[in-house]
Amino acid sequence: MSNTKTVSVPHLNATAGYQMPHPYDPSKPTLVLVNSFTTSSDLYAGQYGNSKLTSAMNLLAIELLGHGKTRTPHENFTYWDTALMNLQVMESLGVKKAFVLGTSQGGWITVRMALLAPEKIEGIVPLGTSMDSESERTRSLGCWDGIDACTGTIDKWTTTKATPGFEPDDHFCNFLIDIGFGRNCDSSVRDYWKKTIKSNYQGNDGRKRARMAAINLRDRDGLHGRLFDVGCPVMWLHGTSDVVYSIANAEQEIKMFVNSPEAKLVTIKDGQHFLSASHPKEVDNALIEFVGKWHM
Repeated sequence: MSNTKTVSVPHLNATAGYQMPHPYDPSKPTLVLVNSFTTSSDLYAGQYGNSKLTSAMNLLAIELLGHGKTRTPHENFTYWDTALMNLQVMESLGVKKAFVLGTSQGGWITVRMALLAPEKIEGIVPLGTSMDSESERTRSLGCWDGIDACTGTIDKWTTTKATPGFEPDDHFCNFLIDIGFGRNCDSSVRDYWKKTIKSNYQGNDGRKRARMAAINLRDRDGLHGRLFDVGCPVMWLHGTSDVVYSIANAEQEIKMFVNSPEAKLVTIKDGQHFLSASHPKEVDNALIEFVGKWHM
């Protein structure tokens, strides 16, 4: 994360990690990027390197509470806290309005930001996500069992004893990589993210941050009752090979954005859960079209 900087904001006395790979240009639209569970802003390296994308818009990736270089002295926090923190990061950096893209859990942040500050959010782009809690409804539609997937890890990471030697084990890292990038991802991708995840979550502080991130994932509140209040355009991108959340679920939930001027689901053939990493060209082209259409 050599290009990651930090900025302090009032909410939860947080120090937020972020990447803005090019100088901010207020004449261009801005896209905020929100990463997925236990990854970092480096998840969007492919986007930073696309000159066609960066010439069309500013890119600002902000790492969630519990992720990357983002820190708070408070042990407990929620996705609502991250959404508010992100809005304060935008303000601190002089970004008055933005589109927001979020992968998986980042998709939930996009909605929360649009609800908390509708005047600041021009449009949202959820990737490979679900708007529900980890419910029986989503499981019946082919989504993963997030409660089963997370509970053993949360229990393992829950202790009152200090854990100075803690780091996530290979099993956890490989599980995340398999469901996110695909079991057959390039070995360089697997090696990079194993190293990154282990280094991000070292020691007692790392264990606590990883534990709270997992609790947020498992125990989050659903957003179905709030989607009525989203008034900005929505472009939901979803890969056909996503093993976490299903297209069948996305097809139902995109219809719940009843007050958005446009709410469309775009499926990408063979796309993985971390769609912007597995299919950056398709995602970036869709972003350029979406932002170009709706930027005021």
